[in-house]
Amino acid sequence: MIRKLFLILFILGLSTVIVRSQSFVKSSDLFKRTDGNSRSGQLNIIQDPALDTLISRYILANQNLETENGYTGVEGFRIQIYNSSERNAKVESGKVRQEFMSQFPDVVSYLIFAEPNYYKVRVGNFRSKTEAMRLYLIISKKLPKAAVYIVRDIINLQDLNNK
Repeated sequence: MIRKLFLILFILGLSTVIVRSQSFVKSSDLFKRTDGNSRSGQLNIIQDPALDTLISRYILANQNLETENGYTGVEGFRIQIYNSSERNAKVESGKVRQEFMSQFPDVVSYLIFAEPNYYKVRVGNFRSKTEAMRLYLIISKKLPKAAVYIVRDIINLQDLNNK
């Protein structure tokens, strides 16, 4: 009986330490001005404290997202124009990517290798499916042989900021 009580207290104490070590973000902290403008106004946010908890969870969950290039990223969409695990998939994926780059030089393309032996070519960085749909329709008309899909992916923040 004493062992069970000690074990329960130990687990509760450990979980308290873990929860306290996580940072907590308030909505009002996200909108603070740092430019020191004396003529600026004041922003009062009146909301349920549960929203601050949700914002903190979202920030913690997305803090460690990385793209295949090592950049930090966000969840978004890309258009997949090639996917294969055949013997010559590496060569074919390179050809498909080159063909795409010649027809769409302003759209970023990515050659991705996924275990166990899949080669994929994905293009674009889109924050929403609606943004991806416009390019998807154009690609599906110009590349009728390719199996074109809109897929969820971690997209580069660096590319989004350059737009």
